[in-house]
Amino acid sequence: MRISLAQMDVHLAQPAANFATAARMAAAAEAAGADVLVLPELWSTGYDLENAAAYAVEVTSGIFAETAVLARQHHLHIAGSCLSRGADGNFRNTAAWFDDNGRLLATYSKIHLFQLMDEHQFLTAGDNLTALDTAWGRVGLAVCYDLRFPELFRQYALAGCVLTILPAEWPHPRLAHWQTLLKARAIENQMFIAACNRVGQSKGADFCGHSAVIDPWGEILLEGDESETLLTVELDLERVTAVRRTIPIFKDRRPAIYEQSVVVSSKENL
Repeated sequence: MRISLAQMDVHLAQPAANFATAARMAAAAEAAGADVLVLPELWSTGYDLENAAAYAVEVTSGIFAETAVLARQHHLHIAGSCLSRGADGNFRNTAAWFDDNGRLLATYSKIHLFQLMDEHQFLTAGDNLTALDTAWGRVGLAVCYDLRFPELFRQYALAGCVLTILPAEWPHPRLAHWQTLLKARAIENQMFIAACNRVGQSKGADFCGHSAVIDPWGEILLEGDESETLLTVELDLERVTAVRRTIPIFKDRRPAIYEQSVVVSSKENL
């Protein structure tokens, strides 16, 4: 798989300008021979959540349909998150994966809402994990703050995922958290992590970029800086099998033990 990360400056409440940037990066990704293009979290609008009603649409219309056309035009699989409106009328932060024919193959709505950016006030959390089978292997979908929840990534690994895609809007001053957690999720699950973060400023937040691809051994294959750029790298997904054979953590797991209550020792029971 050859994958490109569209590390873009997302302009708040300017979907037309943001789509133009995404289209330019899609053309560049096609020229670079990419199979997959990953866009950041809420790449079409940024965190203009108080006006979600103005942007949120069903995943088959609006910005999602426009992304499908972009995927078809540039012969790319495209994944990234935008504001969606469900059949229940609620708004969600939804990552969608379109194949190179523009077909919607999977959607994942962010299950962990980030209170520091008021997501819980305007959005409804998703309640399903989503993976999809591709020509390169099984791929899991997650969004930004999900990175802090290792259980999600472990479930993807147990389901056979060789790669998890993570669109994000991750700000300073937590760059060190971003870099550390990306490596941790890759190492502990022996999978590739491809994370596309935005750059630029919005509502007083300074977004730190450093989009990255980490391999199953925890090696950084690609990492951006804090400028708007397209990053492209080739993944050897057979690496997952090799690493899992070298250290067979999934064979050595003891799930029945993990389900037990924790025994807390004290002087009284020693």
